[in-house]
Amino acid sequence: MAGFLTRLLPKRLRKKGVSIPVVRLHGTIMAGGSQFRPALNIATVAPLLEKAFAKKDAPVVAISINSPGGSPVQSRLIFQRIRSLAGEKDKRVLMFVEDVAASGGYMIALAGDEIFVDPTSIVGSIGVVSGGFGFPEMLKKIGVERRVYTAGENKVILDPFQPEKEGDIEYLKSLQLEIHKVFIDMVKMRRGERLADEDTIFSGLFWTGLRGVELGLVDGAGEMRETLKRRYGPDAKLELIGGGRNLFGRRVPGVVSHAGATELAAGAASGLAATLEDKAMWSRYGL
Repeated sequence: MAGFLTRLLPKRLRKKGVSIPVVRLHGTIMAGGSQFRPALNIATVAPLLEKAFAKKDAPVVAISINSPGGSPVQSRLIFQRIRSLAGEKDKRVLMFVEDVAASGGYMIALAGDEIFVDPTSIVGSIGVVSGGFGFPEMLKKIGVERRVYTAGENKVILDPFQPEKEGDIEYLKSLQLEIHKVFIDMVKMRRGERLADEDTIFSGLFWTGLRGVELGLVDGAGEMRETLKRRYGPDAKLELIGGGRNLFGRRVPGVVSHAGATELAAGAASGLAATLEDKAMWSRYGL
């Protein structure tokens, strides 16, 4: 009906070009988050994706990804929601990498039917990492005694205040291998025969966008606006799908996140260690 009414309008009054919804998924991937430390997770991303895929006349949904990774669970949930909506709404998904799509960020990028990069983007890091600190010697020096009472012999596995145990490390590595296999299977499923026969692809290494094209991790170099207008016409319009705002007028956290001075200052009050960890994830890729 809407299309019929549009044809009745004079040409000069008709809407020109298709409107393409754009979703920006920028930040560290983790459950939770706050207005001071936004995060990417299914709770913050789902409303934006629903809104973007609800655009009936849009031939495609464009997603900008910029993430150094984080929670594998949240990464998979976002990936699955994108693919589910793409199937339900019968729409293609074009993914555009900005600075980095590494680890969980690349896992989300796999949801694209095609993945585009800047030649200097960083992609890959298909692996699993766990990290922490150990403090047993520090406790001895300051005269503090650690007391833990448990029911269950493994309840304090990997306790940072106790010396490392070989059995604990082996168990953690077994979990990492299981998660790594899930990640590898996702890459093979989505990229298929486009992947190069290269042993290092699943080693945890990361590459520039151009090398990512050679390895088959991504499809080509291309900036979002230029690529979409070339495919869907010079009159194609990019419509940024934004999040809601809270009572103070700030955008709901989790849509765009990149740790800077404001986040670091807030982190000093709400958890300096967590903020530094977030910063370290970006720094690993030179950002």
